[in-house]
Amino acid sequence: MPASSNFQQAIREAQTRAIVGPNVVNKALPYVGGGMVLTSVGVLGGLSIMNSPIFNPLFFIAIIGQLVLFFVAQSAANNANNAKALPLLATYSLLTGFTLSGIIAYAALTIGIGSIATAALATGITFVIASYTGQRMSDNVGQALQGVVGLGLLGLIIAMVVQFIGGLFSPAFGGSGFELLIAGFGTVLFVAMSFVDFYTMPRRYSDDQYLAGALGMYLTYINLFVFILRLMIALQGGGRRD
Repeated sequence: MPASSNFQQAIREAQTRAIVGPNVVNKALPYVGGGMVLTSVGVLGGLSIMNSPIFNPLFFIAIIGQLVLFFVAQSAANNANNAKALPLLATYSLLTGFTLSGIIAYAALTIGIGSIATAALATGITFVIASYTGQRMSDNVGQALQGVVGLGLLGLIIAMVVQFIGGLFSPAFGGSGFELLIAGFGTVLFVAMSFVDFYTMPRRYSDDQYLAGALGMYLTYINLFVFILRLMIALQGGGRRD
C-alpha cells in the first residue's frame, strides 16, 4: 500500500525539533492542488469508459502502473530530482483518478452523487483546519500524535488485510458492521494524519524536496476522501435502501 508505506517512512525519518525545510510546505501546496486536479481528470476518464469492455483491462494496467510509478517517482522526489519526478507524479495522479472511478461510480449509484461533493467538501475543510493547526503544534503534541497515528496505521493495514483475505473465502465476511468499523477508523486516522503532515513535512524534507512532501500530503488527502466515501456508503448499509 503506497500511501501507508510513505507515511510510515515519514514517521520513522521525521526529525523532532530541527526545521530543515522552512519553506517546503508553501512550495509543495501548489503541486498537491495540481495533483488533485489531475486526479479529477483521471476519474472523469474512467467514468467515461466504465461501460466499455476495455475498462477492466485498463484498470488492472493502471493499478500496476500506479505501483511502479509511485516508487520511481518517490525515489526521484526524495533525491530532489524534480525535473524527473514532476511528470512521473503527474502521470501517477492521473492513474490514481482512473482507479478511483470505480468507488466514485458506486457511491453515486448507491448513495447519490451529492455524496461525492460532500466527501470532497469534508476533505477540503480538513485541509484548511490542518494547514493552520498542524504547523503550529508543539513538539510534544506533534510527536505524540505521530506515535498514535503510526500505531493506528498498522492496525488499519491489518484490519484491511483480514477483510480482504476473509472476503476471498467467504463473500459474507467483513459485512456492513466490519466495513463501518474500518471506514470510520480510517477516516479518523487520515484526519489525524493530515495534521501530522503539516508538522512532519518541514522536519523531514528540505526546501528542494518539495515534490516528495507534496506526494505524501497528496496521498493523505486522497485516502481521506476515499475513507469518507466508504464511511458514507457503510452508514447507508452498503448502499441498500429500504
